[in-house]
Amino acid sequence: MARPPSPASEAPPRARVRRARPALRAILALVLREMSATYGRSPGGYVWAILEPIGGIALLSLVFALTFHAPPLGVNFPLFYATGLLPFMLFSDVQGKVANALNYSRALLAYPAVNFLDALIARFALNTLTKIVVSYVVLGGCILLFETRTTPDPVIILEAYGLAALLALGVGVLNAYLFLRFPLWQHVWSIIMRPMFLISGIFFLIDSLPRWIADWLWFNPLIHVIGRLRAGFYGTYRPDYISQPYVVGVALVCLLLGLLFLGRTYRDLLAR
Repeated sequence: MARPPSPASEAPPRARVRRARPALRAILALVLREMSATYGRSPGGYVWAILEPIGGIALLSLVFALTFHAPPLGVNFPLFYATGLLPFMLFSDVQGKVANALNYSRALLAYPAVNFLDALIARFALNTLTKIVVSYVVLGGCILLFETRTTPDPVIILEAYGLAALLALGVGVLNAYLFLRFPLWQHVWSIIMRPMFLISGIFFLIDSLPRWIADWLWFNPLIHVIGRLRAGFYGTYRPDYISQPYVVGVALVCLLLGLLFLGRTYRDLLAR
């Protein structure tokens, strides 16, 4: 006859649950604080999160429609630029929010109940979800309002956004350490991100570039993310340069290094 489990054998799972509850409460509180600070103080709130990419896509579409008869892929300018701009904005905005999470929550991290992981997770979760919802609205609007002749593949689209989110998390966590450890790096990173807007495939297809340029741009992981998203909308587009393992590898290396360094030094860095 089997004996009932002893209280000692049940203690560890219960202890883990007790430890997880304060962490979840801390993350939720940080999410609500972020929502209030980012979207609750400006007129329109979340409306601006949708209007910003719409304005950028409309401007790009107008400029290039006056110059070219058709976009590099498909027949619709707004959808082509939306499939480039939206994943880039997700990466840029989310990694920026995550990178500044510890500075933003510096005062709260002085409390024992709030861990550096709570601050990172809260900012990542809220801003990633926001950008995904905005992308759904904008891309869905393009398909409903225009003749796009596309056949969206939800699996490939979700995969592309998953890659973009993972890359943003990895780079953001590593930068969270670097921003604290080397304050000058924040200015250097902002300079690096400016040309990224031009070389990440928002305006062009890497397939159409000279081979030597395409070989260099291949090392930009955003090229793979944007190419994968476009493959999810344009059924006839089959880019052979995409490497999901490369994007995942870059993201995980950055994430693990960032967590390792932050776990050892973040309290000392925040106390400086």
